[in-house]
Amino acid sequence: MTAILYSFRRCPYAMRARMALIASGQKVVLREVALRDKPAELIAASPKGTVPVLVLPNGGVIDESLDIMRWALSRHDPEGWLDGDDAALIARNDGAFKHHLDRYKYVSRYGSDPLEHRCAAMKILAGLEARLERSNYLTGEQRRLADIAIFPFVRQFAAVEPQWFAAQPIPLVRNWLDRLTGSPLFARAMLRMEPWREGDAAVLL
Repeated sequence: MTAILYSFRRCPYAMRARMALIASGQKVVLREVALRDKPAELIAASPKGTVPVLVLPNGGVIDESLDIMRWALSRHDPEGWLDGDDAALIARNDGAFKHHLDRYKYVSRYGSDPLEHRCAAMKILAGLEARLERSNYLTGEQRRLADIAIFPFVRQFAAVEPQWFAAQPIPLVRNWLDRLTGSPLFARAMLRMEPWREGDAAVLL
């Protein structure tokens, strides 16, 4: 039996999990989820109903994206991504940066001041710019776990106001983002699929 990954193409958490699974060579059945019509199988595996969710062949369930990444890479890590598992840097992204990103992007949902949160997020990106002055990627000269864990959220931030983002004084962040989004790994991870339904043929990631 092959592990099953419930995913949503545009979700940054699911995106980073898919990339780690591909990079590690783990074969999983990919089930694309429509967030407004989540399959019962997903809810049964993980009642919180968020993606990604990885159902292992033994029935075990991993329903946190970082845990999926680390699980996959602990099995096979050909590029040495775990050498760049900077937990503090990732926590800042998943905490403070995601907080400001949501309130910048989803103004009507939060009733927030988008400029205030845009400014706060930019301060965090300035920290990434400083790191990239020392190396091509966040933890060295090659892409590693921290890069893949963080860049999907920076990609979301950049897409809110692309022209404004392109004019900001963080050229190294933009170049780093372009390299990651332009990679064959990213292209493979962004496979377009119709939402999965019971009876559909299995699609391997």
